[in-house]
Amino acid sequence: MSEITPELVRHLGVLARIQLDDDEVQRLTGQLSVIVDNIAKVSEVATPDVPATSHPIPLANVFRPDVVGDMLTVEQVLQNAPDAAEGRFRVTAILGEEQ
Repeated sequence: MSEITPELVRHLGVLARIQLDDDEVQRLTGQLSVIVDNIAKVSEVATPDVPATSHPIPLANVFRPDVVGDMLTVEQVLQNAPDAAEGRFRVTAILGEEQ
């Protein structure tokens, strides 16, 4: 049995900045407990002699050669920008945001 408690679910909601009412907390507590229990069962079955896989069939990456093409000028890049300064996109600062 997992140790997912309503208090933990409320804490996760705060971290995720999601407002949860009491019904949602109770529902999510049960759902998260089931998920954690199922992961524990899979962990019990997994053994070192079974290789980890991310996909049921082998995949190969297909790469194309890196070729330099036509590039835009700084003026072309910034022509539709909502705000620009000194040849760069200007964006709102997010550092120091409350957590």
